[in-house]
Parts: sequence; structure tokens; C-alpha cells
Amino acid sequence: MTTTGDLDNPIAAEHYGHRTVAVEPGGVEQIPESERHGTPLQLLWTWTSPNLEFATIGVGIIGPLFFGLSFWQCFLAIVVGTALGSATHGVLSGWGPRNGLCQMVLSRTGFGFLGNILPAGLNAVIAGVGWFAVNSISGALALHALIDGLPKVVCLLVIVAAQLTLAFYGHNLVHAFERYALPVLALVFLIGAVIVFAKSDPGAPGKPIPGAWLIEAAAAFGYACGWNPYASDYTRYLPSSVDRVKTGLYAGLGIFVSCVVLETAGAAMVSAAGKAANVDPGVYTGLLPTFLGDLTLLCIAVGAVAANALNIYSGAMSFMALGVKLPLHRARAVVAVVFGVLGFVVAILGLKNAGENYENFLLVIAYWIGPWLGVVLTDRYLRRGESTEELTATATDTTYRNWAGPIAMGVGMVISIWLFSNQTKYVGLVVKHEPHVGDITFLVGFVVAAALYLVLYPAMGKRAKMAV
Repeated sequence: MTTTGDLDNPIAAEHYGHRTVAVEPGGVEQIPESERHGTPLQLLWTWTSPNLEFATIGVGIIGPLFFGLSFWQCFLAIVVGTALGSATHGVLSGWGPRNGLCQMVLSRTGFGFLGNILPAGLNAVIAGVGWFAVNSISGALALHALIDGLPKVVCLLVIVAAQLTLAFYGHNLVHAFERYALPVLALVFLIGAVIVFAKSDPGAPGKPIPGAWLIEAAAAFGYACGWNPYASDYTRYLPSSVDRVKTGLYAGLGIFVSCVVLETAGAAMVSAAGKAANVDPGVYTGLLPTFLGDLTLLCIAVGAVAANALNIYSGAMSFMALGVKLPLHRARAVVAVVFGVLGFVVAILGLKNAGENYENFLLVIAYWIGPWLGVVLTDRYLRRGESTEELTATATDTTYRNWAGPIAMGVGMVISIWLFSNQTKYVGLVVKHEPHVGDITFLVGFVVAAALYLVLYPAMGKRAKMAV
């Protein structure tokens, strides 16, 4: 039943519930029990389908192509990096049913309402604009390769329009699209991967650049953990009584299996394509029979839509988690459209040099998510004795201040990037002198932020909370 208090919540007032073809009302309000629905199993397709696209394949391509790794070296880096990003995603996904809040609102317990502007702002820009642009480009390139006479900009416009429609309607339609897209995408990509493996030479030796394995592992982690700041966005509608272990397991498994399979196929493509190898959907599908190649190009475009529906939706959620008040009943839907337009512009500018831009983008994602994870995971550990009501009250209290979080995250980012960054735009101080270190920025950032938060929280977090 809907309580009187629930009527102030537009999601409850409209009985959004499990309606699929209905625009999700509200913004980042807590999901009341009266509107909860679904099972943990649905997370398997929700987190598998978005990774069945060319951007995932591209993570594997850059290992041998740009870093000189052999196939097996690249495979190991992919497994390790993806496993780390999938594990943290599973943990965060388990928080949604307990509190009924999106990830960037839950992030406030570690950062305070104002301090949370740092991670929520970064995620809004990177998810709603950056990731959106990356996936839109891969989808547009695939559509252009399929219909050669169609200009790339027109292809991009078609892809963006489809993505915006899903994100505008919101949570339930996004889940439904991922579910029905999965069987087709999985079958086509799996058959294609088998053919690419058959044409590849896994035993070919590599010529790795210094630190290549760690750079590839960081890129794989960056791709997998790129979903982390969205995790509970897609579990907050689950009933609070669901098994949180199963919730995290299905969410993490969806990411791990899909990423490892397609990224490994990307690594195999480099030896199969030879000198023609490039971060281009047309090169990958050129290794397949004509019919299957065309079908794969179409699925790459559909996969880009599956991924970006989540990116725009969560980008809009993160923006609203900043505390921006919009006098609109469907503010989230409107914000999603604005982010989509901005992402479209960025994607147009990024159509050239897509491969190099993608490599840099993956590493930058890990640079900020590593320290953010260090704070939120440590914060939740320190709050392990708190009840659901206490956690929810802290996350939704706009007067709560906890400067330990933004300080720890900021210091973690600065130190780790300054010393260990390893990409074309900037090389850290340590890496300049010891190139074999590769890129462990995300790991150093995580450790520094977690350790600093442990020290600062007793003074900054608890005192601020008691003063409210």
C-alpha cells in the first residue's frame, strides 16, 4: 500500500511500479516499497547486453596493437582487470535494494552533501557525455560500415536518437530493452568471436612496450569499473527483501563474462587482421562471412544503444544527485535529453583518432573511480554497524557534511596521477624513470584515498554528523 508520506514522492504518487512504456517520474527520490519489483536475475542481462558492443572489443584490440602484448599476455591482463572491476560492481549493486537509492546519492555518506559534488559531477560529465560519446562513435562507425552511403554524422544522429528515447522513458524500459536485446546480441557476437579465434594466431610473440601488461590491465579495469558509479541505479527498485549476495553476483557476472569474451576476441582480431588491424568495427567484421559481418555491424549499433541508454540515464541521475532543483515533475527525463545533446556534439568531434582517444579515456576513468571506490568502500566498512534507516537518513540529509571523503579522493587522485599516470597526454614522475611500472594509477589512488579516509573520518565525518 502507498502511505501518505509516499504521496510526496512522484514515483509512488504515479504508481510507476513495473510499467514499462511509461516515462519514469521524479529524479533521485528513494524508491518506496510499494513500487519495488523485479528479481536479482534480471541484472544478468542488464549488465551483459551493454557490453556486447564494439567498445568492449576495442579494449582487447589496444593490448596487442598499441602496447605490443602477445595474445596470452593480453588475455591475462583482461581477466585480472575485469575481475577487479566486476567484483566492486557486485558489491555496490548489493547496496541498492537495502536503501532504494541511486549510487551517487549513497555516495553522500562518504562525501557529505556538498563534498559529493566531486564524484557526482565527474560521473555526470563522464557518463552522460564522455561514455555516451565513446559508444555513440562505435555505433555510428558500425552503421556507416553497414550502409556505406550514409554519412557518419547521419549514422551518429540515428544512434543518438534511439539512445535518447530509451533513457527518456527511464528505468523499466531500459531493463526491458537489455533483456530482449541479449539473446540476439549474445548469439551473433559469440559466433563471430569463434570465427575470429579460428583465424587468429594466439601463439604469435609480442613486443610489449615497458609496463604494457599493467597498462592493459588498467584499461580493462577502467572499462569494467566504469559501470561502478551506476551500480545501485539499477538495483534500487528491487524489493528490500531480495538476497543481496545474489544481487551482487548476477550484476558482477554479467559484466565479467561479457567483457572477458569480447575483449579476448578483440585481442585475437589483431593477429587475424594482420597489418589491417585497427580499432574499427569494419576491420573486425571484415574477418567474418559477409552475412554474419553485416549482422554483427547491426548488432554493434544495437549494442551501443544498449550501453548508452544506461550512460545517459545514470549521467542524469548523477547530475540530479548534485542537489540541483528543477521545477519539473519529470526532471530526470529532461536532464537525460540535455546530456544526450551534449554527448552528440562531443561524439562528432571525436570521430577522428577514435582508437587513441579511446585508450586515453579508459585510463582516465580508472584514475577517478579508483580513489572514489577507496572512499565509499572504506566508508561503508566503517558504518557496518549502522541500520538501513541510519544510512538512508545520512545519504538524504542535505545538511550532512563529511569533508574526509572529498579530501581523501582529491589527494588520492593528485598523488596517483602525478606519480603513476601513463598515457599519451601525461606520463607520471615515477613512470618516466621506471617505464616498466606501467600504469597502476587506479590502484595507488584507491589505496591512498582509503588510507587517508580511515584517518580523517573519525574527526571530520562523525563530528559533522553529530552536529546536524
